[in-house]
Amino acid sequence: MDLRNQTITVGELLDNPKSRAVFQRRFGRLMNHPMVGAARSLTLRQLAEMAAVYLPKKTIDETLRELQRL
Repeated sequence: MDLRNQTITVGELLDNPKSRAVFQRRFGRLMNHPMVGAARSLTLRQLAEMAAVYLPKKTIDETLRELQRL
């Protein structure tokens, strides 16, 4: 998948069934959090920077690689 140098929006990723499945498989119940809807306008880069506070770098990097392989 073309992540456009991580400038693709979270909304675009969530609207795509394949990339949404990656997020669902990796982050499960977090996908039901109200902030997910609020994050739709963020870029993937912005989301990754915010997630770095809560998730290990390895998890973020693996998720980015998986999205790129789609």
